[in-house]
Amino acid sequence: MLGLEIIDAHHHLCRLSSVSYPWLEGPPTLRYHGIDLGLRRDYLIQDYLKDAAGLSQLDARLVGSVHVENGAADPLAEGAWIDQVIADHTVPTVQVVKVDLTAPNARDQLAEHATHPSVRGVRDILNWHPNPIYTHRDRSDLMNDPAWLDGFQAVGELGLSFDLQVFPHQLRAAADLAAAHSNISIVLDHAGMPVDRDPSALTHWRRDLTRFAAATNTTVKISALGTNDHQWTINSIHQIVIDTIDTFGPNRCMFASNFPVDGLYSSYTELYRAFDHITSYLDHDERTALFAGTARRVYRM
Repeated sequence: MLGLEIIDAHHHLCRLSSVSYPWLEGPPTLRYHGIDLGLRRDYLIQDYLKDAAGLSQLDARLVGSVHVENGAADPLAEGAWIDQVIADHTVPTVQVVKVDLTAPNARDQLAEHATHPSVRGVRDILNWHPNPIYTHRDRSDLMNDPAWLDGFQAVGELGLSFDLQVFPHQLRAAADLAAAHSNISIVLDHAGMPVDRDPSALTHWRRDLTRFAAATNTTVKISALGTNDHQWTINSIHQIVIDTIDTFGPNRCMFASNFPVDGLYSSYTELYRAFDHITSYLDHDERTALFAGTARRVYRM
C-alpha cells in the first residue's frame, strides 16, 4: 500500500451543460482515446473527488492537484471558472491554462490569465500526426514558427511553465526547443505519448525521450498510458513507466490520472494501485517525489 500523499499532476473538469467544448461536440468521432460518448457530460469537482476517494483503499491521501485546460472554446472563461473552483476548494490547487501561442493576441491572453493567482502554467497542444485520428494540429512545424516562438517566450517572461504535449516523433524538435529556452520550465505531458507500442517504436521513443531529458529545464508526467492502450494492464505499462523514471529520475517525474479521460479505461484506484506496484522497488523519498514532491515543486504549490 502507498501510505503516501498524492498530488495528481494532470486532470480536467468539464461544464458541458453550459460551456462549449468543441472536441466533445458534433457526431461522435473515433479518436485515439476511443469513442468519447463517456466524456460528454459534466465532470465537476464533486465527480472528480468521488473518483479519487478510492485512494483511501491504498492508504493514500489526495492533498492537491493540477487542473489542466480541457479544450473549452473560451479558454479565458475556463481559466476564470477554474480559478474560482480553486478558491473554493483544496483540490484542485493550481491550474494550467490554454493559449494558442500563434494567435496575434497571445501575449494579451497570457497577461489576462496571469491575473488569476492559481495559474502556474500554459498548454498549447502541439500533437501532429499524418493520421487524422491522432492529430490535433494541421501543422508539424509550430515549434519553429516565429509567431509561436514569440508566444512561447512570453510564457517564460511571465514566469509560467509550459505543458508540452507531443508525439514521440516530435521529441527531437522538443529537445531543441528546451535546449534553446533554458529559462522556461517545460513539462512533458503523458510520457511523450508513445502511441505505438511495438519494440522498434519504443526504442525510438526511449532514444528521443533521453535526448529531451538532457535539458535540465524539463520534467515529465507519467500519465494517459491508457489513452493509447485501452485494455492496459500492469504488465503492459510497466516498462514505459520504468523507462521514463530511469530517463528523468524520480525527482523529475510526476504521476497523474488524466481523469476523466483515462476513466474510460480504469478506475482511479486501479490506476494508482498500478503506479504503486510498479514503483515498489524504489525507496520512500523517490516514491514521495513521484507521487507528490515533483508536482509540488514544479507547479510551485
